[in-house]
Amino acid sequence: MSRPRAADHAIKRQAILNRAAELFADRGYAGTSMAEIAEACGTSKALLYHYYDSKEELLSDLLQVHFEKLEAAVAAADRGGLAPPERLKALVRGLLDAYAGADALHKVQINDLARLPLTRQEALKAYERRLVARFSGAIADINPRLARKRAVLVPVTMSLFGMINWSYLWFREGGAMSRAEYADLVAQMTIDGVVRMGRESIPRKARALVG
Repeated sequence: MSRPRAADHAIKRQAILNRAAELFADRGYAGTSMAEIAEACGTSKALLYHYYDSKEELLSDLLQVHFEKLEAAVAAADRGGLAPPERLKALVRGLLDAYAGADALHKVQINDLARLPLTRQEALKAYERRLVARFSGAIADINPRLARKRAVLVPVTMSLFGMINWSYLWFREGGAMSRAEYADLVAQMTIDGVVRMGRESIPRKARALVG
């Protein structure tokens, strides 16, 4: 008969994930042992294995929970009835809000997803693809010309993600610009560029891609 779970199982599991994310971000996944995670959590290695059979399973669950939160936050921000530019602003705010307090998780996502087995990577990357597709659709709604030309739409979308995803390297809460202000700045820069993206505003070599 299986052992019943304690009432605080989910709370302790989340605490393990939080500490593991901090250690992976600071020392690297390869440089962190299960014994070190257990010590950081103030528990025994044996008890840690009660929650996770392996470091790989822990990493997989950590990223799963992270992606689920990101997807839920962006979906909640994607309210119906918004004009295309306002929709994009809402999506950027939603994603940046979800990144608040999650710098370690974000760093682990960027650095260590590739350490998981390919089948598990594929399942987690499906979250990334859905996020990209949602933002890509919002950008295409601003300038329908781009909807027909993925060769331009994809670089535009990924450039937006570049401004969002790498902000953890320099952005600090309480600085000269708030998180919401930075979200609006990033969104507006993208909107302004996309709105003006006609043949005359695109480098000659790329004009054939836009039509």
